[in-house]
Amino acid sequence: MSQVTQDPAASGSTGAYPATDRTVPTRSRERASWDRELVHSILDESYMCHLGFVRDGAPVVLPTLYGRVGERLYVHGSTGSRPLRGAGADEGLPVCLTVTLVDGLVLARSAFHHSVNYRSVVVHGTAHQVTDPDERALALDAIVEHVVPGRADDSRRANARELAATAVIRLDLEEVSAKARTGGPGDEPEDVALPYWSGVLPVRHSYGDPVPADDLDPAIAVPGYLGKR
Repeated sequence: MSQVTQDPAASGSTGAYPATDRTVPTRSRERASWDRELVHSILDESYMCHLGFVRDGAPVVLPTLYGRVGERLYVHGSTGSRPLRGAGADEGLPVCLTVTLVDGLVLARSAFHHSVNYRSVVVHGTAHQVTDPDERALALDAIVEHVVPGRADDSRRANARELAATAVIRLDLEEVSAKARTGGPGDEPEDVALPYWSGVLPVRHSYGDPVPADDLDPAIAVPGYLGKR
């Protein structure tokens, strides 16, 4: 079974994030990595994250889109959103942001050893609301471009009314780690002779053909960036 590995002791070296108590897993530690390039590649391949925070003493986790610009992640939402309002305070909002890509379903001979091949990133930190107009514009473009490259310049950008209803938060990539599993099932030796299929069912992310809006002018062609993806 192959796995992504890195020695936490070396995490302070060039190209790696520092390993901390919160980014070193207690289970399957050998699957963890603090490699900057790996973290970026996972973040860039996905576009849906889960943002966790504490509200009124209880944990809350929200799925949302994000965009990456260098060592920063941007998330946007309504100005009425409580987590985004909380991030506007001087101290910011403590959060945990996660991203997961599923690469395969691992089917073992025993139910206990079934698993999933995956790549994930966990980011701990304090989110802050973005108020600078130039950075807000950069962040909103980055979120659109992250989902569909080429789309930001091929759509109307937010007007003043829409911007007034939109909040953007920034989370720096400082306390972050990746974790991954690859390879086949870990069947027990005594189970190998059992008459059950064992292996990996790959999972692929694919796109279908673009479906035009009902009121779209038929003369408007499908943009090239929505071609084969």
